[in-house]
Amino acid sequence: MCYVLKNAGNCVRGYGPATLFFREPNSLAFWCRVKSANLRNTVNNTFRPEFGAEPFPGYKLLWLRGRGGFATVWEATTPAGERIALKFMSSQNMASTAREIRSMQAISQLEHPNLLRTRQVWSLPGYIVIGMDLAEGSMLDLMNLYAEEFDQRIEFEKLMLHLMEVAQGLDFLNARRHLVDGRTVGYQHGDIKPNNILLLNDHAMLADYGMATPTNGPSTPCPRAGTLDYAAPEVFGGYVTETSDQFSLAVTYHMLRTGALPHHKIGDIDNLKRSFQRPPGDLSLLPNEERFIVGRALSPIPTNRFPSCAEFISALLATKNLQAAYQREKELWALEALRPKELAAAGMRSGSAAYANLRRS
Repeated sequence: MCYVLKNAGNCVRGYGPATLFFREPNSLAFWCRVKSANLRNTVNNTFRPEFGAEPFPGYKLLWLRGRGGFATVWEATTPAGERIALKFMSSQNMASTAREIRSMQAISQLEHPNLLRTRQVWSLPGYIVIGMDLAEGSMLDLMNLYAEEFDQRIEFEKLMLHLMEVAQGLDFLNARRHLVDGRTVGYQHGDIKPNNILLLNDHAMLADYGMATPTNGPSTPCPRAGTLDYAAPEVFGGYVTETSDQFSLAVTYHMLRTGALPHHKIGDIDNLKRSFQRPPGDLSLLPNEERFIVGRALSPIPTNRFPSCAEFISALLATKNLQAAYQREKELWALEALRPKELAAAGMRSGSAAYANLRRS
């Protein structure tokens, strides 16, 4: 049950245009629990993820937070009493499982404010289990919360703040700057979509690195995998480029902005030939000033897309003259992240009048 306080005014940093009062301290996290309460795990293996089960000594499953085609995500407690997320991935296909483990191990070595931390990877009969920081929910959850509770889309300003964070995480991941086995590579995430963008302390975090592909050139062979409705056209041909994730980010933007995909849903990858050409997208649901920008990011020719994901999102911000507002929000986030010693060096403390004035200015 939730209670809505009417006429609370719009908010940029909170979860919705009105203040939500739930029986839990975090409204989005509790809403996700309520929506997932009717989910049931149907995989029959030696270990069965269910409420109260202990997959490993001291780890106890509390809530089923979500389920996809090949995985379930549970909220769990650790032996120290901390709450984390445990993702149970089916490991029936040993070849794909080995690839996913390699991808996760490689990405787990990287550090960026917008990459969700992978704490540990375990193996159980029939499962690969990934321990992660516990997020409040995903961008898909937030979109559905807005639709069901407020009958509207996520405010443009809030959506852009989160997607710029995603873009910066992707540009870090995509850049050929990561040393792996003596090679300098970039990574294409390979599965960007709303439910793989998680919200933690009101910041957007990239998650689910099982499809990540190391790249060291303009194009790199890859399995025809990932979520087809969000995949770049070149993925159907069996390779990724330096802008494949940007295409998926553009599809994600269209979905979160309008509630619909920009093109018809695609069937099973096994029934598609490598010569398959995705039909042009229908961008008529977007405001006129956004169509050319999104259309460029959705170009079937990879080199015609934006040089970076951040430049794509910046172009969208420019349509509403929000670049300065975004830069200011970044500065406030950086200020809030300061440790007490650093605040003291700046001549203020988090509860001081100077700090409050800076927050209001």
